[in-house]
Amino acid sequence: MNARDPNLPLQRDAADALAAYADQAWEQRILPALTDYIGVPAKSPAYDADWLAHGYLDRVVRDAAAWVESRKVAGLTLELLRIEGRTPLIFFDVPATRPDSTHTVVFYGHLDKQPEFNGWRNDLGPWTPKLENGKLYGRGGADDGYAVYAAISAIEALDAQGIARPRCVGIIESCEESGSPDLPAYLDLLRPRLGDVGLVVCLDSGAGSYDQLWLTTSLRGMASGVLQVQVLDEGIHSGDASGVVPSSFRILRHVLDRLEDSASGELLPRHFHCEIPVQRIEQAQAAAAVLKDEVYKRFPWACGADGGPVLPTTTDPVQVLLRRTWKPTLSVTGVDGFPPLSSAGNVLRPHTAFKLSLRLPPLVDAAAATQRLKALLEDHAPYNAKVTFHPDSSATGWNAPALSPWLERVLNDASQAHYGAPLGYIGQGGTIPLMSMLQAGFPAAQMMVCGVLGPKSNAHGPNEFLHVPYGKKLTAAVAQVVAACP
Repeated sequence: MNARDPNLPLQRDAADALAAYADQAWEQRILPALTDYIGVPAKSPAYDADWLAHGYLDRVVRDAAAWVESRKVAGLTLELLRIEGRTPLIFFDVPATRPDSTHTVVFYGHLDKQPEFNGWRNDLGPWTPKLENGKLYGRGGADDGYAVYAAISAIEALDAQGIARPRCVGIIESCEESGSPDLPAYLDLLRPRLGDVGLVVCLDSGAGSYDQLWLTTSLRGMASGVLQVQVLDEGIHSGDASGVVPSSFRILRHVLDRLEDSASGELLPRHFHCEIPVQRIEQAQAAAAVLKDEVYKRFPWACGADGGPVLPTTTDPVQVLLRRTWKPTLSVTGVDGFPPLSSAGNVLRPHTAFKLSLRLPPLVDAAAATQRLKALLEDHAPYNAKVTFHPDSSATGWNAPALSPWLERVLNDASQAHYGAPLGYIGQGGTIPLMSMLQAGFPAAQMMVCGVLGPKSNAHGPNEFLHVPYGKKLTAAVAQVVAACP
C-alpha cells in the first residue's frame, strides 16, 4: 500500500481515480443490489409486528451480507449477529492497510424501512424500484439501504488505488426506523471489539443540495406516543348526546393547547426548548446564503386558497433552517377512533386517539421530556375524562463535537475534489439514536454524518428517491476522508 502522509492533500489524479471507481461500483454492483433491496417490504418492527415470521428483515440482511462477502475485500470478516428476540445486525471488520494507524473507522447504516404511505405516482410504488433521470425511486434506497454498499465500495476504492487507510468496521442494523431499541444491546456486545474509534461515518442523513458535500452538525431528538381521550364506553347518537356528553376530540384539542400554540405552532413549555449555540446560528446563516428560498420551496406545497401555494411558517431562510433543526415541533402522524368518511354516521364517538411525534432540540434530554409530556397531557383532565398518553419511543438528539483540523480540512478538500464546491454545514430535523450513543461511548471520536437525502428525496413519504449522481460522489468523498483518518 502507498504509505502517503495522511496529513497531505490527496493528489488530483488519486481523487479522480476514487471517483471513477465509485462510478463503476454504483453502475455495476450497487444499483442492481439496491433495486433488489427496494423490492422487499422490509418494514421496521414498529410497523410490522410479525417481522420475524414474515422474514423480510432477515432477507435484506442476508442479501447485504452475501453481497459484502462476495467482494472479497482483503482480510474482511463478517458476522450476522442475532441476539434472541432482537432484529439482526451485520458487523464487518476490515484490517488496516496503514501500518502506523491506531484508530478505527466505524461505518453505520440500517436496512429496515418505513411503511408504504400513500400518494405515490401512478407509475411508482414503495416496493417497485424504478430508475429515472438519475433517481432511483422506491422505499429505503436512500434511507438508507445504500449505506452498506457505499461503505464497502469506498474501502475497495482506496485498496484498488493502493491508498493506505486505517481499520474499518461496519455496524448495519435493522430497527433504526423504530428508534433503534435493539442497538444498545449490540453496541454493548461489540464495544470491546471496536478499538480506539477515531472516526464515525454515519450515512443515514441528508444534504442541503446536490451541489456540494454537506456535513450534518446536529440532529433533533424525539418523543413519541399515543394520546387517547375516552368519554364513553360505546358510541351514542349525536342528536341525543351532543351538548351533554363532551366531545372526546374537543377535549383532546384542549389538552394539546397546553403543549402547543395552535396559531403559531410554538411549543409553550420552555423545558422543551434549549439555547441554540452561536456556532450553529452562524452555520445556518451560511447555509441560508447558499440555499436561499429553496430551503422551503423544495417541499411539495398544495395549491392554497388564492390559487397560489400554501405558505410556510416563515420565509426567512435562516429561521427555516433553525426551526427544522433547533426548535421543538409537534406533529400528529396518526389517528384512531374515527370511522372512514364513507361510513361516518351521526354518532358521538366514544374516544379519540392521536399518534404524537414531538421533535426535540439536540440538547434536550428525551427521557426527561417524555415524562414531562406525559404529566402535562394527563394531569387535571377536563370533565374527568380518561386521558392517557402512552409513550412508545424516545431518543435524545445530538450536537456534533468540534471538528478536528484534519477532518475539517479533508472534508472541504473532498467536497472541492468531487463536487467542485466547498463543504456545507447543515443541521437535520430527523433523529439517529446511534449518534448520541456513540458520542457517549467514544467521546474522543470525530463524526462524519452525511447522506443522500437531498431536496425532494422525500424519505418516509411518497415517491422517495435516491439521487444516484450524488451517491456516487459521496462514496468517493467518504473514501478520501477515510484515507486521511489518523
